[in-house]
Amino acid sequence: MKKISILILLVCISLSGYSTEGDWGKTGHRATAEIAENHLNKKAKKAIDEILNGHGLAFVANYADDIKSDRDFRQYGPWHYVNIDPDEETYIAANANKEGDLVQAIRKCVAVLKDDTSTKKEKEFYLKMLVHFVGDLHQPFHTGHSEDKGGNDIQVRWFNDGSNIHRVWDSEMIEFYQMSYTELAINTKNLTPAEIKTIQNGKLLEWVYESRAMAEDLYSGVENGDKLGYRYMYEHMPTVLDQLQKGGLRLAKILNDIYS
Repeated sequence: MKKISILILLVCISLSGYSTEGDWGKTGHRATAEIAENHLNKKAKKAIDEILNGHGLAFVANYADDIKSDRDFRQYGPWHYVNIDPDEETYIAANANKEGDLVQAIRKCVAVLKDDTSTKKEKEFYLKMLVHFVGDLHQPFHTGHSEDKGGNDIQVRWFNDGSNIHRVWDSEMIEFYQMSYTELAINTKNLTPAEIKTIQNGKLLEWVYESRAMAEDLYSGVENGDKLGYRYMYEHMPTVLDQLQKGGLRLAKILNDIYS
């Protein structure tokens, strides 16, 4: 009877489209958070240290995924992605998901953190969420098509195992790379201050469109049933690393602006 109950629960989760997988995987999110931590100014570091009770950004980077297992937080599920389908050129607020999306989520987090009337508990919650969501934004398939659930319905084989293209980008390439989050954070490109500023420039929607353009390109290079492995890693792992770094630099910019 217990086995039957577990099976029914797993089927329900599958049909609902709700995923317990980490976005960028735990290692990727922590790497982005660690990169951001290394680019915070003194004011931001002090404020964040107080809000997180001494914990670093990497420590809380997966909070938004961890709470998915709690039904009380189910409402935040749609906040992890934003779908802009091919027939829409831009993000149109009037057509946005009424339950929220990645754009609305990041804007909400920033608003709460900037609000002097927000309680410490509220600031802690939304800071943890912000760290995660900025990471999600830089995983291209989190700005993918609604019709295939951001690539979740595009079934592929990762080496010899069944997978989907969303999961390959979320975690499987990073896991195969076999670096810890601190190693990933240390081994980033050596960028000049001018190059860092260029990456950090722009508004939220510009970053969304950048990620979306990348997703469109990736969609064109994969089909249901494709077997992916070493060649795919060789072609796309540099992009994964670039996106982790961009996410960290832009998260730092957001936080530095909030606490300036």
